[in-house]
Amino acid sequence: MSDAYVPKIAGELGLNAGGVAAAIKLFGEDATIPFVARYRKEATGGLDEVALGKIRERLAQLKELDTRREAILKSLTERNLLTPELKAKIDGAETLSRLEDIYLPFRPKRRTRATVAKEKGLEPLADKIYEQGSDDPVVLAAAYLSEEKGVRTAEEALAGARDVIAERVSEDEQARARLRALFAAKGVFQSKVLTGKETEGVKFKDYFDWKEPAAKAPSHRILAMRRGETEGFLSMRIGVEVAEAVALLQPLFVKNGGACGAQVKEAVADSYGRLLAISMEGEARLETKKRADAQAIEVFARNLREILMASPLGHKNILALDPGFRTGCKLVCLDRNGKLLHDDVIYPHNGAGAAAAAAAKVTELAEKFKAEVIAIGNGTAGRETEEFAKGLKLPGVVIVMVNESGASVYSASEVAREEFPDKDVTVRGAVSIGRRLMDPLAELVKIDPKSIGVGQYQHDVDQGGLKKSLDSTVESCVNSVGVEVNTASRELLSYVSGLNAGLARNIVEYRNANGAFGSRAALKKVPRLGPKAFEQAAGFLRIREAKNPLDASAVHPERYEIVERMAADLGCAVADLMTDADKRAKIDIGKYISDGVGEPTLKDILSELAKPGRDPRNQFEAFAFGEATKMEELKPGQKLPGIVTNVAAFGAFVDIGVHQDGLVHISELADRFVQDASAVVRVGARVQVTVLDVDLARHRIALSMKSDPVIGPRESRGSQPAAAAAGRRQDRPSGNAPLPDRAPRREEPPAGSMAEALKAFMDKRRS
Repeated sequence: MSDAYVPKIAGELGLNAGGVAAAIKLFGEDATIPFVARYRKEATGGLDEVALGKIRERLAQLKELDTRREAILKSLTERNLLTPELKAKIDGAETLSRLEDIYLPFRPKRRTRATVAKEKGLEPLADKIYEQGSDDPVVLAAAYLSEEKGVRTAEEALAGARDVIAERVSEDEQARARLRALFAAKGVFQSKVLTGKETEGVKFKDYFDWKEPAAKAPSHRILAMRRGETEGFLSMRIGVEVAEAVALLQPLFVKNGGACGAQVKEAVADSYGRLLAISMEGEARLETKKRADAQAIEVFARNLREILMASPLGHKNILALDPGFRTGCKLVCLDRNGKLLHDDVIYPHNGAGAAAAAAAKVTELAEKFKAEVIAIGNGTAGRETEEFAKGLKLPGVVIVMVNESGASVYSASEVAREEFPDKDVTVRGAVSIGRRLMDPLAELVKIDPKSIGVGQYQHDVDQGGLKKSLDSTVESCVNSVGVEVNTASRELLSYVSGLNAGLARNIVEYRNANGAFGSRAALKKVPRLGPKAFEQAAGFLRIREAKNPLDASAVHPERYEIVERMAADLGCAVADLMTDADKRAKIDIGKYISDGVGEPTLKDILSELAKPGRDPRNQFEAFAFGEATKMEELKPGQKLPGIVTNVAAFGAFVDIGVHQDGLVHISELADRFVQDASAVVRVGARVQVTVLDVDLARHRIALSMKSDPVIGPRESRGSQPAAAAAGRRQDRPSGNAPLPDRAPRREEPPAGSMAEALKAFMDKRRS
């Protein structure tokens, strides 16, 4: 069956059919996307992870369509309703909606007005009226009057006949297709506040009386309206002009202006108002929700990738601090592999005496454990703790602020409890902050990706789709970096191509029982790690101190023989090829091309020999915030360095070191018009911003990245209210729901509102 999908998928995605066929075959053999993209380039024609992901997604959709097709055919066959003509139509349906339209007239249905009319014997009357001849419908109806069946008057008979016609209209394929297109092109969202909810639902005030074309509504507004509806504050509808919809249907069914034609015309109007409008609205709601979910999930996945692929500090002795005022700062000392050596509490913000004692303790511990870096969480008291650490002036010690989002989630997790059963959540949180600086990817895989807090409406979108997308993103990141098998956590190993939680656990248990793995081949001794899992995983696992230097590289074991031949042909060792560029330059890859190995793989091998086990992430660079540490210290016009913490449809949130993220509205991201914020900034980017406005009462900071911005609130700059709210730290849970936002009044450029940003701010708090 999969072979039949190849031309369709290739045509839709604009890809080579041979590559698509190879990818589908490999997926059928349980190959992962990272493995296929990296080690099967010859088979697929070099398809990357994005293309492979689209192939796999479309393949799943087509299989779902065929599964439904088979179920429908089986149902029709069992009920003796399947004809050759009907089967041909079902076999030719290329979309799920088309398939359901064909099946609709034959679907078992509950008792309807039409079925009641049929029980009264009025279907023949409906047939005669639908023919729309010259007969008087009242005269036709007289033949169907029956006291026994409850049809006492001609009007009752005609009403029943119209019910039968109305149901036929609602089940007509062409009618539904026309209306579906109309709703897609001209459907309008309309939301209203429910009676009595005006005060209680003030957070959804922007949607109390709101209209917007459904085709143009952005993801965050669709999800905001739906949340207002779910929480019982709003009613939301999607509709079109009734007259236009009915006028679209009438030519399909009304043949003339005679008396019978008038009856059909009335039935068409009734069909739309009573049956089709509701059905089409349901479909439109589903389709707009799918679209909104897809857009929101895409933003989340993109932001997650940036955070996971943030620059690692690497193996350093770290003294990590989880800041706090009243309860003090939790302090931990970690060795170069992230092992906890010591934990303590200091109180640098509780008076001069406590500060002096804290300074002495940090100085002592930094010297004792040879600390190279002090890592400080950027939550409450973060900047104050940074100033305290800087004042110590420890020689050779670098001070780094660390985004602590997710640390509190990890500290309370089962993973953290297993690792540190005798430590409280505060110590675990401090450990997470230090390890995140060492290697963000290795630490963040320990928590649910949703807890990192870099998306919008994560609780409102399809949870299955969100999990699938985020898991794929994590898998892609982990495998692009590679994993040191002798130090990796069970959670990190579980994301390696070909492995799962069970195999990852077995690897760690085998490592603990038998010591470090000396080679990749030794992995074959791990229980239940069979040949297929080894094939998929081996190239992404690294063994730094292995006897064979290739075990520390991304060269797959299945290609070791080629590298050994290269070395033998040059009369040197494999290790020499990895250290001597002159020797590598002498390799003629044409000599090593074979049926299974082509130029793409050989070029990858040479590239890997040049930089074995290279990390694709950028080199770490320390970042320093400006002098301002509190919102009260900010002034309009002030220029400050910042780090982008979240990118949304309406702009980007930026941490400028004052415990409150500011918002760079999309209209302030650049000197040119910006349609997509992600095209200008990314999560983790270091940017220079100018303070436009500070609202202390509502904790909002408006920023700009323009070279010469106009200072002041957006109202004073001749625009609509600003989207100037700030986002709080993303792992501080709150029960408050995000506020909705106001739609733009003009088409381009998109102009957000204060409520838009406030909605995003509350989203981040909730996450």
